[in-house]
Amino acid sequence: MNEFAPVLDDEAVAVARVLANDHVADVVEALNRESRETAIELLCAVPFVRLVEIFDQPELESAPELAEALPRDKAGKLLTAMSVDRAADILRELDGPARSELLGALAPPLRMTLLSILGYPEGSAASIMTTEFVSVPSNWTVGRTLDYIRKVERTRETVYAIYITDPETQLLLRATGLRRLITGEPEDSILSVAPDRAPVTVTPLTDRETLAQTISKYDLLALPVVDHGRILGIVTVDDIIDTMVEETTEDVHRFGGMEALDEPYMRMGFLAMIQKRAGWLCALFLSEMLTANAMQSYEGELGKAIVLTLFIPLIMSSGGNSGSQATSLVIRALALREIGLHDWWRVALRELPTGLVLGSILGVVGIFRIALWQYLGLYDYGQHWMLIAATVGAALIGIVTFGSLSGSMLPFALKRIGFDPASASAPFVATLVDVTGLVIYFSVALVILRGTLL
Repeated sequence: MNEFAPVLDDEAVAVARVLANDHVADVVEALNRESRETAIELLCAVPFVRLVEIFDQPELESAPELAEALPRDKAGKLLTAMSVDRAADILRELDGPARSELLGALAPPLRMTLLSILGYPEGSAASIMTTEFVSVPSNWTVGRTLDYIRKVERTRETVYAIYITDPETQLLLRATGLRRLITGEPEDSILSVAPDRAPVTVTPLTDRETLAQTISKYDLLALPVVDHGRILGIVTVDDIIDTMVEETTEDVHRFGGMEALDEPYMRMGFLAMIQKRAGWLCALFLSEMLTANAMQSYEGELGKAIVLTLFIPLIMSSGGNSGSQATSLVIRALALREIGLHDWWRVALRELPTGLVLGSILGVVGIFRIALWQYLGLYDYGQHWMLIAATVGAALIGIVTFGSLSGSMLPFALKRIGFDPASASAPFVATLVDVTGLVIYFSVALVILRGTLL
């Protein structure tokens, strides 16, 4: 453990005093812009209560490294005062020795709680839950419950959701909101003001995507994590927002044709950035070589009708764009559970006519463009320009239709074999459609231009 206890200069102390009075979100934003050494200096100078508020913010970058750099006793007190789920997040990112050293500085009950949370797979409900929730026995009254909430309010993640358990078995019976308590009579039983239905719960291994969908579906502020009827903790809506932002960022990176970044863009090292991007670029480059192979196969046709090469970029980009559109729509629909794997045939039946119509629109635009350039004298496509226009128009219909169909089916195929549908990146779809698009283009040209240019 790095026993870092810097001697602060007057300027650092002055800045720390300012940070102590600003909104915590602004403080975190300011610290993220500072170097690690400066950030540690400032953190050592702010009041301890403020320090806890800062580290409780998920937006604080390099929080594990900053916590490790604090003096051991201060770091131990910090983890004790923080929310349990946030403390677990910080410990999870540390290496083994540093994590063990910090855990050793904690009280045994808290240490056991954190070890229990750390034992669950990352991204599961139990890995992001907090054990700081309001739970009361079913034989309490409304007045007694409100008195209890006043006493424990500062030590709970949220007091807006109250969980009612059996006083003997500790099984979760009901859940109620603070509003129902406030509007109830003090002598009323807590069960009498709670909704007469079983609470919505999740298991410890529920993934965060399902968590987000459940919270959104039932409009909840918190979701209890239950194992064999007993409540282990709760996942609050702010935790879900943080995790979904992280997951969405990963999906965007993958969809852009690269590995997901582990750190903010400006904090990624040069070699780490190369490593994240080079693999995918090489894979896409190798697959793009198939495009050259396809063109080599039609070398003779290209030699006879050089004019066909003018429209290759147009043909390839149109197919790739239509495929990327379809892929984006299907991936998002799968993520929101608007469709499932069993709906692949419905999507195919929808994308097939859609691709035909979109291809026809582009085909008409392409024909009109060739005719306009020919009549205005901007370019001479030769005496068979009408056949060339027909070739481009027909090819666009086929390529856009194929792009829409293949782009919509690829996420289903990836999910079926166990991969993340977001791996169906736009560049990957574009590469796939580029190769097949050339084959379609030259096949259509052979049919229409046979006996004239070919």
